[in-house]
Amino acid sequence: MTMASWHIWLIIITLGVGTFLIRFSFLGLLGNRALPPWVLRHLRYTAVAVLPAIATPLVLWPAATDGQTDPARLGAAVLALAVGYVFKNAIWAIAAGMGALYLFLYIGG
Repeated sequence: MTMASWHIWLIIITLGVGTFLIRFSFLGLLGNRALPPWVLRHLRYTAVAVLPAIATPLVLWPAATDGQTDPARLGAAVLALAVGYVFKNAIWAIAAGMGALYLFLYIGG
């Protein structure tokens, strides 16, 4: 199936407008107002909630192994989780997970 170039541009522009409207609903409408303390407290956990949501499918069903769970990726995820829990630092958890993944893949072949 081939698509005309105007059709591709229409999809890109539509997705851009949709993304803008989603972000504007939060930032544009609430940007100048003070948020209640309980909302600010919950917003601090956004990064902590988003990162596992992005990484979990890559650990459980990695495309590199055709969707088969891999001990190297599971080990790296467990180590990253442990480092993040102990040090309460996302950067150290990411670095530990990356280092462990490369080490486990090197050892495992």
